[in-house]
Amino acid sequence: MTDALIELSARLQETAERLRSGALDHETALALIEECARLAADASAQVEQRTRAALEPLPDLPGQLPLPAS
Repeated sequence: MTDALIELSARLQETAERLRSGALDHETALALIEECARLAADASAQVEQRTRAALEPLPDLPGQLPLPAS
């Protein structure tokens, strides 16, 4: 996992813990729920971006010859 995903995960866990405490007023709880949704969307976008980068083939660079088949 990358630093950005670790940070997003930690922030999401901290926010969820605050929600579970039950000591929040409705306005603050709603704001934290929205923050959780935003953090989860950010983490999802990070994972999707890395997955696409890992699956995309590298472009053929000019002047490169294909490797002979074994």
